[in-house]
Amino acid sequence: MAASNSQRKLRAARLSIATASGLALLKLGAGLATGSLAVLSSAIDSLLDILMSGVNFLAIRQAEQPADQSHPFGHGKFETLATLFQALVIAASGCWIIFESIQRLLSGAEPKQLGSGILVLLLSAVVSSWISRYLRRIGRQTESSALEADALHFSMDVYTNAALVVGLILIAWLQTPWLDPVLSLLVACYILFEAGRLVRHGLRDILDEGLPETVRLEIAGLIEAHQQYLVDYHHLRTRRAGSQKIIDFHLTVCKHLSVEEAHDIADHLEKRIEAHIAGADVTIHIEPCPREDCPGEQRCQRKRPHPLPPPLP
Repeated sequence: MAASNSQRKLRAARLSIATASGLALLKLGAGLATGSLAVLSSAIDSLLDILMSGVNFLAIRQAEQPADQSHPFGHGKFETLATLFQALVIAASGCWIIFESIQRLLSGAEPKQLGSGILVLLLSAVVSSWISRYLRRIGRQTESSALEADALHFSMDVYTNAALVVGLILIAWLQTPWLDPVLSLLVACYILFEAGRLVRHGLRDILDEGLPETVRLEIAGLIEAHQQYLVDYHHLRTRRAGSQKIIDFHLTVCKHLSVEEAHDIADHLEKRIEAHIAGADVTIHIEPCPREDCPGEQRCQRKRPHPLPPPLP
C-alpha cells in the first residue's frame, strides 16, 4: 500500500508540474499581448505554481524514503516544509501584485485586446478546476499535505480567473481601465489569505499537534476491542509527520502473563491499528498490572483463555 501511495503521489506531482507550466505560458503570452495586470498577475501565480509543484515533487520523493539512522522517524516532514515554503512564496507574490496594482492605479495604464485575455482565463479556469479536484482526491486518499496545498493553489486559480473574466468584461463594457488594478488588488488579498491558511496548516505538523479527535476515538475503539487481553491503557499520544501518523501509548496487561504472551498482544494490536489507519506508525509500551488483586489473575495463570483474533486480511 505504501509503495502504491508513493507512486500515486509522485504521478500527481508530475501532472501538476506539467499543467502549471502549460497554463503559465498561456497566461504570460496573453498578459503581454493585452497589457492587463489582472492577466499578468494570474500568469505570475501560475509561474509560481511551477516552482511550488516542483518543490512538491522533490519533497514527496524525499518524504517517501524509509527511515534511516539520521531520521529514525522517517522523512515525512519534508512535505510539511514544502507546504510552508509554498505559503511564503504565495505571500511574496501577493505582496508584489499589491505593489504593482498601486503603481498601475497611480500611472493610469490601460489594458488592450481584452478578448484574448478573457478566453485564456476561461480556459485556465476549466483546466485548474479539473487538476484541483484530481490533486485534492489523491492528496486526501494518500493524506499528503503537499498535494492538498497544491490543490488549493489550483482551486484559487478557478475563483480568481472567474472573477477576472467578469472584471475584464466590465472593463471592456464600461470603459473603466482603473478596474483592472483594483481587481488585481482583490486577487492579491485573496492570495495572502490563503497563504495564511497554509502557514497554519504547516505549523500544526511542525509543532506536533495531535491527530484529529475522530482518529483518536478510532484508536481508542481498536484498543478497547482487545479489552479481554488487557487491563487498561493510558498516555495515548499522536502526531503527524507528512502522511505518516505516529501513535504511541502505554498498555497495562495482566502481570501473570508471560513476556511472550504480552508481546504477542501488543504486536497484534499494533498490526490492527496500522491496518485500520493508513500511514500509522504505532509504538506500545507494555506495563504489568500494579494491583495485588490483578483482575486477570483468575483467567491468566500463564495460559491465555482466549486466542488472539486472526490478523486482518
